[in-house]
Amino acid sequence: MVALAQDYRKSTSLGAGYAGALVTVFIWATWIIATRHSSGTSLGTIDLGLIRYGVPALVLSPVWLRTGLVPRNVPLILLVIMVCGAGALFFQFTTFAIHSTPASAVGVLLGGSMPLAAALIGVVLFGERPDLFRSLGLAAILGGLAILLLRAVAGHEITWISFVFLPLGALLWAGYTHAFRRSGLTALEGGALIAVWSFLIHVVLALTFGSTITTVPLTELGLQFLSQGVLSGLAAMLAYGVAVRALGGSQAAAFSALTPVLATFGGAIFLDEPVGVWEITAAVMTGLGVALSTGVLSHRLKR
Repeated sequence: MVALAQDYRKSTSLGAGYAGALVTVFIWATWIIATRHSSGTSLGTIDLGLIRYGVPALVLSPVWLRTGLVPRNVPLILLVIMVCGAGALFFQFTTFAIHSTPASAVGVLLGGSMPLAAALIGVVLFGERPDLFRSLGLAAILGGLAILLLRAVAGHEITWISFVFLPLGALLWAGYTHAFRRSGLTALEGGALIAVWSFLIHVVLALTFGSTITTVPLTELGLQFLSQGVLSGLAAMLAYGVAVRALGGSQAAAFSALTPVLATFGGAIFLDEPVGVWEITAAVMTGLGVALSTGVLSHRLKR
């Protein structure tokens, strides 16, 4: 009976983890499209950052007021990695690149790079050893990135900004993934601390470099408030925290490889971006890679 109860709790936890990961990637795809859309407005990356982190910082204020801005039981280096990896630095790097990168390419270069970066950190720093199926999944993701790279070099469609800042953003996010798992914080606590610190950083940036947020039409502000603040800043951060707790850093990050497929078709439908057979191939290849790199197939074969 005890064993059955333990198995039930474990399966429930895994189910919550998978659900959290799937919710996260759907929101990320929406975020990519909304951020691409904002490039045609007067909203800058600082303005978007104020919205992205201001909403969750306000909603989760009871949480960070209780823990304090620097919790005593969390090593400072882990907190810094979390704030940089999922907060202000990550957001500025990726948003800057997204403004000049097609949604399909963002999905592959950012979403596809995340599980690769997470796996690399896990192997180098924490001694993780991916099995054959996970290795094949990561190889498929790498193949999708290679297709996009070759297309960009041949057609000069994507600039160096995309190939530098998006993978760098993926590396930052992977660092956050591993740091959060080892911080001992709950999803609410981690999300609250990242939000408040990132909001304060963006306030300083706005005071230093200025902001155009007051000149933007209310309809555009409403769209970004929903996509950046409520969905990406609050819902996705909490959902991803649940996924990391239940699945582990590398496996949770692997789900981000589903983002390319969603972003590719979302960009074509909502932004009228041209999508050819090679872009679809790269997106599908990286998306399929997640089925192996999450380790789901490995667990089923062991059973």
